[in-house]
Amino acid sequence: MNDAEISAARLLLARLGVKPEELLAAPSAAREALPLIRDYVTRVSDAVPAGTRRVYSTYWRRVVQVWGDRRIDEPTPLEIKQLAEDVRHRVVVRKNSRGGRTAAEHLIAALRCLYQHAIADELLSENDNPAKRVAKPRRLASTRRAIPDARLAEINHAAGTTGNDPELDTLILRLHTETACRRGGALALRPQDLDPEQCLVRLREKGETVRWQPVSPTLMRHLINHQEQRGDGDPSAQLLRYRNGQPITARRYDHLWQRIGKQLPWVATQQVSTHWLRHTTLTWVERNFGYAVARAYAGHDGKSDAGTTSTYVRADLAEVAAALAALTGEPHPLVGPSSNNW
Repeated sequence: MNDAEISAARLLLARLGVKPEELLAAPSAAREALPLIRDYVTRVSDAVPAGTRRVYSTYWRRVVQVWGDRRIDEPTPLEIKQLAEDVRHRVVVRKNSRGGRTAAEHLIAALRCLYQHAIADELLSENDNPAKRVAKPRRLASTRRAIPDARLAEINHAAGTTGNDPELDTLILRLHTETACRRGGALALRPQDLDPEQCLVRLREKGETVRWQPVSPTLMRHLINHQEQRGDGDPSAQLLRYRNGQPITARRYDHLWQRIGKQLPWVATQQVSTHWLRHTTLTWVERNFGYAVARAYAGHDGKSDAGTTSTYVRADLAEVAAALAALTGEPHPLVGPSSNNW
């Protein structure tokens, strides 16, 4: 920069009423204004959906415990990687433990969520996001698989002949087997989500997805009977309930599989869970009706799987209903006479 340019810059600053030393102090002042991690975690936690908060809250608490009094721009990628390894080694070891990989992955994902909000608030730039520069642990292949018919019959028999509420437990298993829904979808089911005329249930699952899923007339009849006998008359209240009218929670699933595991040692050994039923149904649908129908049956939106071709081979609700009709051996209102001949 020559003397003339320097003089012009000084003149401009003088007209703006800005001293050169104030320009040097400005970045430091801006950094001082950045929120502390503990304060910003609270703000982000209040802004995200309940499902996100439930998954990330444990890891945000750990971040606050370690770095709560630091500014959000202070942790480095190396420190994040060190904290992820610490979380990984602290995880409680269970039979189905994956070496703490999931815990480390969730910690990094929780921090990425935090920093994405900071970027959206223009507190940081994309290049200042340290969590983005830390790789998540590579996921191991799932040990879940489809359950053979004979083994599935054993599970249903154990659920229906033991426990304090076999009627509820067999209804839960039938619901998951027919719809391949996730546990959260069943717990979110409400009386107003039942369409008896078309034998459809409205499922709300992870990612705030909502879809209508066909069920058999038999299952629909039992769901309605369950609501009439145990419901409180509120169509927006939870559908699945205990005999005393209290809504069930995820703990019912834990107790159910613990009890079945005591009756069937192989269930406990292999850590069979409700999600295995989803694998079982979707595997059967894919083998008999193809990938497009299985994908629609699962409620996958296709944004991250199967590539562009999936856009052109989407299955509709009638095709899903046809697969269900073949699975259950019952006719479905959405399936015409010719559509059920597979």
